[in-house]
Amino acid sequence: MQIEKYKIDEFNNSVLKEHKRRFDFAAEGVNGLDGILKKLVDFQIAIPSWALGTGGTRFGRFSGGGEPRTLEEKIEDVGLLHSLNKSGGAISLHIPWDIPQDAKAIKALAAQHGLRFDAVNSNTFQDQPDQKLSYKFGSLQHVDKATRKQAVDHNIEVIKHGIELGSDSITVWLSDGSCFPGQLNFRKAFQRTLESLQEIYAALPDNFKMFVEYKAFEPNFYSMTVGDWGQSLLYASKLGPKAYTLVDLGHHLPNANIEQIVALLLSEGKLGGFHFNDSKYGDDDLTVGSINPYQLFLIFNELVEGMDARSMQHATDLGWMIDASHNVKDPLEDLLQSIEAIKIAYAQALLVDTKALQAAQDASDVAKAQEILQQAYRTDVRPLVAEARLRAGAALQPLQLYRQLKVRENLIKERGQKTVATGL
Repeated sequence: MQIEKYKIDEFNNSVLKEHKRRFDFAAEGVNGLDGILKKLVDFQIAIPSWALGTGGTRFGRFSGGGEPRTLEEKIEDVGLLHSLNKSGGAISLHIPWDIPQDAKAIKALAAQHGLRFDAVNSNTFQDQPDQKLSYKFGSLQHVDKATRKQAVDHNIEVIKHGIELGSDSITVWLSDGSCFPGQLNFRKAFQRTLESLQEIYAALPDNFKMFVEYKAFEPNFYSMTVGDWGQSLLYASKLGPKAYTLVDLGHHLPNANIEQIVALLLSEGKLGGFHFNDSKYGDDDLTVGSINPYQLFLIFNELVEGMDARSMQHATDLGWMIDASHNVKDPLEDLLQSIEAIKIAYAQALLVDTKALQAAQDASDVAKAQEILQQAYRTDVRPLVAEARLRAGAALQPLQLYRQLKVRENLIKERGQKTVATGL
């Protein structure tokens, strides 16, 4: 399904008067307004192919219907989403769930929808039907050399698919670890993993990046071989300049100061990118900004300050991607909400008076520093984000138009009620 531009224009015209009133009020007194709007237009968030279908729990999965059945339909869904908000201009594929049969045709289809290919993702947390050796006891850390080679070869295959599609990065997330004390020799597991990663790293083209993702727990609960940002940074530092740490907002122990982690990784030049989501208890993979929007703002405050200090391009120098699971929501509605939350937090961070904040910090004026941050956070920037969408040719209210056009109902008619999008 595609949404014709005239339908977006008709919808925008019907709500334009109210938007203009809200925007004029919000824009008054904003310094550098045009520059902020330009940054909001340019800022794109990659959509993972696996987030286009209903997620699930360890106990069940409840399909919402109309899920994309093929890679082509996944690209069409991301294109549909992008046409609504002009902020989801990339798709991130998961191999082997999304192996393109004809890379040239897939690239052409993506281009028709205004999409590029973001990081490609490998999968050694599952055993595939035709897989010779099992990853039950790990992949890159496995005590068996043949199993490690199988996992290395898979990652190299993923890189090759990425090259064909025009991607420039690979994300490596490992479920490797142990469930019980004594199961694993930690030092040897680290060394085996490092050696395996070095083999994968050696296969990277010059323009490729490797993102080493970490996770504090799950599916292993006693230890994870890449369990936190320090371990990921250690791997990335040993691997070389093309290796970076990837931060998933849900992959931390409770109450971790993610904004400080972000600041330190950015300072070291080893922050590669993000998987955005939100959580209440652990790796809940909830809609971005649905639980702790203030933390999301604080993270973006560190990002904007740190990237500006290093003269980095906000839109392109880091990888921005959503990684969420939708068990009770329409996945496309959830993604529209997540992108909106990300753009809001980014816009709020752009409003922070950095000079005044620096002065307050230098004077150890704690109350003043808090006021400066909360002034930006408490500002309603939704009209600014909507104006950026309008200038980009998107819908002023993407979710409202999505429902008005009965997109999910039409997708169910086209594809059926029981389709399944992911490999889970």
